[in-house]
Amino acid sequence: MTRQSPQTAPTAFTIDADWNGLYIDGEWRAAAGGETISVENPATREVVSEVPAGTEADVDAAYETAARAQEAWQDVLPQERGDIVREVQHLIETHHEELTELLAIESGSARPKASREFTSTGEMMHDVATYPFRMTGSHSQSKVAGKENIVKREPVGVVSVISPWNFPFQLSLRAVAPAIALGNSVVLKPATETPISGGLLIARLFEAAGLPDGVLNVVTGHGSEIGDRVASHPEMAAVAFTGSTSVGQRVARNAAGVFALPAMELGGNNPHVVLDDADVERAVDAGIFGSFMHQGQICISINRHLVHESIYDEYVDRFVERAAELPVGDPLDEETVVGPIINESERDDILAYVEQSVEQGATLELGGSADGLLVEPTVLSDMRNDMAAACNEHFGPVAPIVPFGDDDEAVALANDTEYGLSASVHSERISRARDVADRIDAGMVHVNDQPLNNEPHVPFGGTKASGMGRYNGEWIIEELTETKWTSIQHQPRDYPF
Repeated sequence: MTRQSPQTAPTAFTIDADWNGLYIDGEWRAAAGGETISVENPATREVVSEVPAGTEADVDAAYETAARAQEAWQDVLPQERGDIVREVQHLIETHHEELTELLAIESGSARPKASREFTSTGEMMHDVATYPFRMTGSHSQSKVAGKENIVKREPVGVVSVISPWNFPFQLSLRAVAPAIALGNSVVLKPATETPISGGLLIARLFEAAGLPDGVLNVVTGHGSEIGDRVASHPEMAAVAFTGSTSVGQRVARNAAGVFALPAMELGGNNPHVVLDDADVERAVDAGIFGSFMHQGQICISINRHLVHESIYDEYVDRFVERAAELPVGDPLDEETVVGPIINESERDDILAYVEQSVEQGATLELGGSADGLLVEPTVLSDMRNDMAAACNEHFGPVAPIVPFGDDDEAVALANDTEYGLSASVHSERISRARDVADRIDAGMVHVNDQPLNNEPHVPFGGTKASGMGRYNGEWIIEELTETKWTSIQHQPRDYPF
């Protein structure tokens, strides 16, 4: 395949552009096996594009290229590495409309979600452009006479990025951009469902920004065929993975086999705790957003609403009213809030959790069915923490509402899960909310808000089965660099023999 020139091609960033090429060593090439994967619009199930089905041979070629390119890239001046990131940010802003449409068609992202994804990505890229000058070290005295100690940070080398389908653009770039800014090279494997917005689009943006050949390589393909090779390649030094806990465990085991550092953001079962003195209207507003943004297909979505029994009925009634008003439909319709689920398998799991919960005694207040991949906003009351839609990460537009009696029970219910990603607590008394928040086992807790929060200068990540490591700011800098101690003996030293 001949090399394209996205700087001059007017449709280079649209869904109907030519995406049938892996990006390796600055070239767009067919997969070694010649096979392709169909990309479908989840709203219509129409095939909208074809991408290569990469093989292990393609993966090996990508890593060999990345290893060679990284040696030169780490010596590029920090301001030049930052400039590449700024240019990508500029391209994202310039092509906002094309990218929004692409994201809607490929991933089922309604406009509120797509806009949030691009806004958050832009904020993150602005911060990442400063990373090359934030690889700071230290200088200290020594216990040995005439010696000084210097500790500096260096790039780890080749970084593997395995990204998900729900926020494919943002969650790919939050690892790719820092890795590149810090002097690493990257091999990116996007999700099979979103290979364009999660992978090939990012390659095209960096190519247009002038990134040297080989620093970023993108291999699309089935995870079942190339995933293990990506997660265990001997050339990689770190792997950034976002996805389910079960797959994350496999990725981490593979990475450990080649002594690569895994940075994992995995599943969640996030509680939205509404105490008895909460502003109910405010808590419902937050709960609607936190449950139904992107059809609930977000790792930090609200999975359980834990509501004090004294305001439970009021909360349920108002929540049902608000949820029933949400427009459901094609993401290309600007009025749509709730779009399609990504595929039939995910839809079937969501509906099964709802059906099982009703069989276990829950009351179906709203929804519970689907039209194709459009799952209705669904509300379940009379829920217990052990019912299917509450104890599992349902990953859909479902709001199980669980009553509790006091703050201690609320904390116990919030923590009664293997996960510990995000949470929220509502109360008119900030000190009380803070006390509850401090007792919840989660990497992120938000008072009088909802769990869907991400800022580029604060740590993002979870505890327990929700992963390891943190993204953003100094935390991702630490993940994607390694320290090196150099000592200098300035005068002759006395040795014991």
